Amino acid sequence: MPSRSCPDCDVAMQESDYDVNANRDKVRLKPDGFLGELGLRGSTYLVTYVCPECGLVRFYAE
Repeated sequence: MPSRSCPDCDVAMQESDYDVNANRDKVRLKPDGFLGELGLRGSTYLVTYVCPECGLVRFYAE
């Protein structure tokens, strides 16, 4: 996994786990559009990173 830096604080972001609630909320990637152009079609795993300084959370398709 690549290392990620917070764009606001310029410190290393920490990889973190995420979960969904009982309503089964989901993050869905549409196969068309920008992500489809990058070849991210079908199932893609999202990795969560959190900034330890400001709390910024980012999801990356890796």
